[in-house]
Amino acid sequence: MNMVLTLVVKPNNSDLLNKCIDVCRSALQEHVTNNELNPNELSTGQAIDLNFTSLETLEKLKVTVTKTLTDFPVDWALQPQSNRKKTLLIADMDSTMITVECIDELADFAGLKDKVSAITEAAMRGELDFKSALIERVALLKGMNTEILDQCFAERITVSTGAKTLLSTMSKNGAYSALVSGGFTFFTDKVANELGFSMNKANILGIENGQLTGKVIPPICDAHTKEETLRTLKAKHGLNTDDVIAVGDGANDIPMLNAAGLGVAYHAKPLAQAAANACINHTTLETLLFFQGYKRSHFA
Repeated sequence: MNMVLTLVVKPNNSDLLNKCIDVCRSALQEHVTNNELNPNELSTGQAIDLNFTSLETLEKLKVTVTKTLTDFPVDWALQPQSNRKKTLLIADMDSTMITVECIDELADFAGLKDKVSAITEAAMRGELDFKSALIERVALLKGMNTEILDQCFAERITVSTGAKTLLSTMSKNGAYSALVSGGFTFFTDKVANELGFSMNKANILGIENGQLTGKVIPPICDAHTKEETLRTLKAKHGLNTDDVIAVGDGANDIPMLNAAGLGVAYHAKPLAQAAANACINHTTLETLLFFQGYKRSHFA
């Protein structure tokens, strides 16, 4: 099988990148046909592909690479060389495409951030039922003036580093993109527009007389919704699973990550990291482009 191992470190860190290359060469030597790992530089001192052929299974090779790189601050992906560039991106929003959890920031305006954040954290770790946790948190916001939503977006919402480059580059290359969130359409509409997503889907907050009702208008956008959106868009555009890349950080992203050809956990909770094909723990969302084989010179 023709394989590619992509290694990504923080920019301008040639020493670390070269060390990672060396240890991978040594660890994979016995698994590689003709003893070769051919390098293809993606970004000087930051990212590289190591292309090779192996008779081993992908799972066995991943075990070897995981053990080899566990002590290094490097993000990596191991995958077949074919179909690396994806034509469908499905992304979570909170703590993925943006740096915060919107509901936690809204709760801060009501003096309830600590209480709401604890529920959010537990839900994202898979310790609470997502729907129940969402209903409980939104109920605490009952009576909040809708002007706070605009203030929250203006003051608290920042897109994650690399998000704009990711969307611009994939869009330039013909990819369709969907922002699917367990958060709220008030925020996904704005974030999707700013970043250039093709569509977005999220929960709708109940509003009456300029105030939050404390209710979520059904149906609730949850883990099943994320996975179903991926499958629906895949069918609509005539794509295969290998054509899809998904990224998220919480337990409610796991079905979506599992349904994608390349599911990536981004600075994620433990359950999501364990379920994903690859993880980004040290670098930015630009790494999703490196994982697809884009060179920095090809970034939009």
